[in-house]
Amino acid sequence: MRGLLVGRMQPVHQGHLQVVKRILEEVDEVIICIGSAQLSHTLKDPFTGGERVMMLTKALSEDGIPASKYYILPIQDIACNSVWVAHIKMLTPPFEKIYTGNPLVQRLFLEEGYQVTTPPLFYRDTLSGTEVRKRMLNGEDWESLVPSSVIEAISEIDGLERIKHLAKKEVSEK
Repeated sequence: MRGLLVGRMQPVHQGHLQVVKRILEEVDEVIICIGSAQLSHTLKDPFTGGERVMMLTKALSEDGIPASKYYILPIQDIACNSVWVAHIKMLTPPFEKIYTGNPLVQRLFLEEGYQVTTPPLFYRDTLSGTEVRKRMLNGEDWESLVPSSVIEAISEIDGLERIKHLAKKEVSEK
């Protein structure tokens, strides 16, 4: 059986890895859709789809998860919810089970007859992209929330400076 996980992963953190590992206890393979792949360079979505694919690929490898167990696909949003499931099906290998905490995504797949499961959240108060980005912006410890390969990837793209620069931009626009 193959499952589908949808998430923005802005950035990839330890909670994402725990979710993927838990899903792989239930299915043979997981398709990981990097959602809103067209968004980047904002405080909410600072990293590009390609950067998030890189982060996730490196993090899964670092964690010892074989590449034969997952597919990572950047998925752009479309402006028509009624055809979104067809859009996903067109871009992915076949799948049977959906893992998402997003109520809209749950509803869209339920209406198409899919089995939908809310993935377990691990330490959601600290393991969230919002918390990681906040700590990056405030100069607090964010590194403990992400795999070391993600720290390296963020360093490679100068992501910390990007977030701080974007915050200056948003303040100046207010």
